[in-house]
Amino acid sequence: MKAVNLRTEHLVDPIGIDIRTPYLSWNCEEGKKQTAYEIEAVSDGKVVWNSGKKESDEMHTTFGKEAESRQNISWKVRLWDENGKEGEWSKEGVFELGILEKNQFVAKWINPELVCDPKVHKPASCLKTSFFLEKAGRARLYITCHGLYEASINGKRVGNFVLAPGTYTYDKKLAYQTYDVSGLVHEGENEVQVILGDGWYRSCSGVDGDRNLYGEDIALYFQLEVDGKPVCISDESWKASQSGPIRENDMQQGEVIDATMEEPDDYHEVKVEDFGVENFVCSNCVPIVECEHFEGKIIKTPNGEIVIDYGQNLAGYIEFTVNAHAGDKIVLTHGETLDENGNFTTENFQDRKRHKEGGTKQQVVYTCKEGENHYKSKFTIWGFRYALVETEINLSDAKFTSIAVYSKMEQLGTFTCSNEDVNQLVKNSIWSQKSNFCDAPTDCPTRERAAWTGDMGVFADTGIYLEDCYPVIRKWLDECRINQYEDGKVANIAPKNNNPSFFSKLLAGSVGWGDACIIVPYVLYKRYQDKRILEENYEMMQKWYHFLEERAKQKPKNPMKLLKRNPYRRYTIETGIDYGEWCEPDVESTNAMRTPQGKVATAYFAKSGEMLSEIASILGKEEDASAYRKTAQMAKKAFRHIALKDGKISSDRQAEYVRAISFNLLTEEEKKQAAEELNALVVKNDYHLNTGFLSTPSLCPVLAQYGYIETAYRLLLQDTKPGWLYAVKKGATTIWETWDGINEKGEVKESLNHYSYGAVTGWLFSGVCGISLNEGKISITPQPNPQLGYAKASYQSPVGRIVSGWKYENDKPIYEIEIPSNTEAEVTLPDGRKRILTAGSYKL
Repeated sequence: MKAVNLRTEHLVDPIGIDIRTPYLSWNCEEGKKQTAYEIEAVSDGKVVWNSGKKESDEMHTTFGKEAESRQNISWKVRLWDENGKEGEWSKEGVFELGILEKNQFVAKWINPELVCDPKVHKPASCLKTSFFLEKAGRARLYITCHGLYEASINGKRVGNFVLAPGTYTYDKKLAYQTYDVSGLVHEGENEVQVILGDGWYRSCSGVDGDRNLYGEDIALYFQLEVDGKPVCISDESWKASQSGPIRENDMQQGEVIDATMEEPDDYHEVKVEDFGVENFVCSNCVPIVECEHFEGKIIKTPNGEIVIDYGQNLAGYIEFTVNAHAGDKIVLTHGETLDENGNFTTENFQDRKRHKEGGTKQQVVYTCKEGENHYKSKFTIWGFRYALVETEINLSDAKFTSIAVYSKMEQLGTFTCSNEDVNQLVKNSIWSQKSNFCDAPTDCPTRERAAWTGDMGVFADTGIYLEDCYPVIRKWLDECRINQYEDGKVANIAPKNNNPSFFSKLLAGSVGWGDACIIVPYVLYKRYQDKRILEENYEMMQKWYHFLEERAKQKPKNPMKLLKRNPYRRYTIETGIDYGEWCEPDVESTNAMRTPQGKVATAYFAKSGEMLSEIASILGKEEDASAYRKTAQMAKKAFRHIALKDGKISSDRQAEYVRAISFNLLTEEEKKQAAEELNALVVKNDYHLNTGFLSTPSLCPVLAQYGYIETAYRLLLQDTKPGWLYAVKKGATTIWETWDGINEKGEVKESLNHYSYGAVTGWLFSGVCGISLNEGKISITPQPNPQLGYAKASYQSPVGRIVSGWKYENDKPIYEIEIPSNTEAEVTLPDGRKRILTAGSYKL
């Protein structure tokens, strides 16, 4: 038996983490059951820890001693199988700590801009220095900045992290990166160059177009060490210039390039700043990297425009090569779609009146040098599929490429079935996740670019089926903690991407959104079994739930008599503003966001209390668990009092039924009745949904769970709006923000790249193919239906690769299942048969 897929802190061979006793995990190959393991860790050729033989089937543990600042450690695992046979040592995993002591940071902050230029858009700054190295050795670069950096040593780029150092609440937390640059430095004279751009730090941000959210400066922190000793640091000896080719750079608006200024000149002194290092942390996350490339195809629109179609809506930037004369200009404006007439448009993601710069440009303005011109974006990112080209240059031999840019994530889940539209829906969901997981889970890569809590709350369970995004979500939860208000409200967007207002703080109390601080860690723990995700966020959860408890105490001044007669009024939420079932079909969002929304709010009060009670119990906090359990039970009674009459729901909105059933607010008999009525509502609506943002992910699962599989499938396969396949039929390559992002006339509105409604694809894994992993236990409960001839899902889970598929042969489903080594699965078939399957492949 062999250990494979070694991870440290859920990362592959991370360099520059700041966790002294990191979490180690692996999967098993060959053999049925791991009965014991041994881990050996080596640093500088010496064994620094050996676990000894541990009798255990667990595939994770914590490093057995505290690692030291800058220490590089390799570790390996060997396993014993069900027969007690000892296996071979695994391949080595590696981790290295960054600088852990603040007094070990000896570089200085340097600002390349000597004067505060009133210009809104500024050139990128080029910084340079040189250093002499007497003897080569293990070289490490520790670097961060205000803005974005790209560093080179002796003409070669450092690392593959783009848009570094990433997005943070910079005044409270700023990550530095650690790079192994041993292969870039050499004995003798070495040259260093760093280019700084505006980045999230001071670029135009979000739907409001606010800029300078964290300051007007850009600045560099650079510390290069060889064998643990600084050999080059940022200080007053560096030189800087603003005469490079990047004349303007902005994350949202784009870049202005003058290729005739290829070599910066007029270098000047830099300014040393006293920004300090108290907010320095290691990122403990994956880098942002360039991923898929798509070659552009030049088309001509009906109104005569030259447009490039890259074939895939994505988040990223571009690369092009053109031949031109010096001074020739090319302007590229990037958008998601063509309008109803087949012409280029960006109007679907604009809010020109609200945006302080009149709208989101997503533009490259490029002035050519003589001959061949090559461009690739550095300090910007957009959401786009198309580019409008404005130029007099002959483009016959030009080449245009779009580059997808997102956090480095391995795709974990695959799904295929007999319906190509459903397969495309899955691809669209994956692409919207990639597009919106650029260091933080944003709602869209065009207009808002905001890391909304509500979106993550409804999508997290699906997201970790599709992509290896645990580190990105964990990092984002840290931002939620940092931005939580003193009264317990959870900021709707973290990190911030606009200047918060009184109204934004008021809405930070919205249920469903704030509850993500409990829902998301709970979901991650259930799948990964790493208690630290609960420990890290427990205080945030408590503060949020205390806010809900206080909100329940607040009552309107002149309540209706009906409210006064409520015996559970102390646990009923009657005041405050909530987003509610946002984007509910046939309901205006402005009407949805209102006060009070007692049923929605009280339901979340009950559900979050139930989850928090379970979390407290997992963490061994039984007194807390008991208190939260009692509050949740009373909130449940309060909900039943205000939402039910004789144990029944009375509504024409599907969400009312979905929430009550999925939140376990009904008895089992009441659930059956509610599911029957929910099914009738869907049928009456001609198999269209009318659930909103919060309830849509649970609609198909609830119907299928209570026997209405036929209806669930017809909903899934609905190709008129509102329905998931409508967008696919319209040629979508991502998930839209609304069900009618492009209407029947071809008119476009809203973002065409939001991941939230892609949450239905989670049901394809957990329901259609029946794959579930809960606290290390696998269950397979497929829900086949003849509306699909076959379906198959594979999931590279935390415990190994799980496969479940079925196909109809002679009107009977045949099941194919694969269970990874060192696990077993409880399989429940639709006819009620149950089997326990150990590791291996099966056909049932």
